[in-house]
Amino acid sequence: LMVWLRRCTHYLFIVVVAVNSTLLTINAGDYIFYTDWAWTSYTVFSISQTLMLIVGATYYLTFTGVPGTATYYALIMTVYTWIAKGAWFSLGYPYDFIVTPVWLPSAMLLDLVYWATKKNKHSLILFGGVLVGMSLPLFNMVNLITVADPLETAFKYPRPTLPPYMTPIEPQVGKFYNSPVALGAGAGAVLACTFAALSCKLNTWTYRWMAA
Repeated sequence: LMVWLRRCTHYLFIVVVAVNSTLLTINAGDYIFYTDWAWTSYTVFSISQTLMLIVGATYYLTFTGVPGTATYYALIMTVYTWIAKGAWFSLGYPYDFIVTPVWLPSAMLLDLVYWATKKNKHSLILFGGVLVGMSLPLFNMVNLITVADPLETAFKYPRPTLPPYMTPIEPQVGKFYNSPVALGAGAGAVLACTFAALSCKLNTWTYRWMAA
């Protein structure tokens, strides 16, 4: 009974996290629409993707203890997103947002750290968190490169309304003039370590709850 309870809890969590990570990242290409806020949105969305990836992938990795499962989790996220974007495409939404598997290389780095440090959880949190946090904003830039024409896309698929906090006050207000990749990577590296640690702790709590 405990074996099945453990398995069901594990798979339920993986599905919940993978679905929610997909929902969170499904609009991660929408910085194209906010032309005056593009880089600000890009940085925020990069960080959100980093954190959702590190939480699910670290949990999956530490739960199974098998290097490679982080990449498998990223593949789950990617396929879920393809399915969701495909559904949106049937409604006339552009499909060239987030069709590139940007999470896979970062997840591979996470697996590599776990394997290279002989499954050391603290090294996974520190080194893996830094690598994922720094790499994903860089890989996310691939989405900008692969979008056919950002401005044409923005005019072809206009937003009906913008929430007040996203409405530009004047042109170019809200842009990060330095580097959105560097800013996202810096913030992501710090936050990803924290979230990796939380994910490891969540794994411990899950085991304890199931063993009680």
